[in-house]
Amino acid sequence: MSQTEVTRVKPALVPLGTLIGRELRSEKVDKPIIRYGQAALAKKGEDYFLIKPDCQRIPGDPSTSFSVFAIFDGHNGISAAIFAKENLLNNVLSAIPQGASRDEWLQALPRALVAGFVKTDIEFQQKGESSGTTVTFVVIDGWTVTVASVGDSRCILDTQGGIVSLLTVDHRLEENAEERERVTASGGEVGRLNVFGGNEVGPLRCWPGGLCLSRSIGDTDVGEFIVPVPHVKQVKLSDAGGRLIIASDGIWDALSSEAAAKACRGLPADLAAKLVVKEALRSRGLKDDTTCLVVDIIPSVHPLLPPSPTPRKKHNVLGSLFGKRSQNSSSKRLSAVGAVEELFEEGSAMLAERLGKDFPMNPDSGLFRCAICQVDQPPSDGLSVNSGPFFSPSSKPWEGPFLCANCRRKKDAMEGKRPSKPTISI
Repeated sequence: MSQTEVTRVKPALVPLGTLIGRELRSEKVDKPIIRYGQAALAKKGEDYFLIKPDCQRIPGDPSTSFSVFAIFDGHNGISAAIFAKENLLNNVLSAIPQGASRDEWLQALPRALVAGFVKTDIEFQQKGESSGTTVTFVVIDGWTVTVASVGDSRCILDTQGGIVSLLTVDHRLEENAEERERVTASGGEVGRLNVFGGNEVGPLRCWPGGLCLSRSIGDTDVGEFIVPVPHVKQVKLSDAGGRLIIASDGIWDALSSEAAAKACRGLPADLAAKLVVKEALRSRGLKDDTTCLVVDIIPSVHPLLPPSPTPRKKHNVLGSLFGKRSQNSSSKRLSAVGAVEELFEEGSAMLAERLGKDFPMNPDSGLFRCAICQVDQPPSDGLSVNSGPFFSPSSKPWEGPFLCANCRRKKDAMEGKRPSKPTISI
């Protein structure tokens, strides 16, 4: 391959007045109030979290605000968790076209989350460090909640009527048969730890490396079949609002989703987060890092009221939003009764199914933009829709968007189309 200078094409600038005008002409949204709380207890000190309630799609325009909340549960060190916390949000936002209206922005967000996760993983692995991290990454824009996750941290939604919905998928090999099949098909081995005498103990793990998870960011010492491609779910709440509980597995190993939601109903977010951690500690003891974020999405027409001095009287808004679960509501699915609309869900690990098929090109330079790293390159230096996989010419043609050479190699490695050479830690 010829050495070609990689350049970045500056996107055409859109006047601020034009962008604000688009927002005003788009669907008017009465934004909810966001209240949040955080609590944690450290065992190994590898959990990190991100709280950014004041992001803006258009810098300087408060009407375009959105919020980001995330949990990063590191393992084998803290470097991957810290790196993801510091870089993931920017990598996601860089994959969304500039000048997009709110509706276009929300529609592009699931794909941008995939690109951002993969780009963050590539950048971290280039550092040569072997730690890894789970990620549960939540974006709240108005009543729309988008959640992307790898690993076994979890985000649940508790809505009016006490209906609890899981917005993430656990990527534990022990519990996810589809992920076990994908890992073995990509060249990994799945099995339990062998001890003296040939007895197998503990949960299912991926070998080499011995990781219990099938998806994460980092983990250079494991095979590339441990992928950073997130499960993404996007829902729209009704104007009754809801509560999100985002937590590391230190919570979920001790409490079910329903138990965590029930434990803190009727409490403001800051106290709710503390109570969830306290309940997990009471149930199981401190066996792992335990981190919890509670985010309340509350109608702006109903300001928060102070807690009632009489516990029996639940006149505050939080009490009405997150009251006791009805005995007749046993469904765990997103409920029509709660008027929660599912907009998008996809969990495939195949980039061809997650990144679309369009080819962004700068008409002046003729350069294509990589769908993952957002670097502009000539088409001869990347992977196009008509070319076969770089390492597997016998396979069917690539049916995804343009990828640069580096991201193309990452794609093929994740799919088992080239041997990966991890450094195995003993």
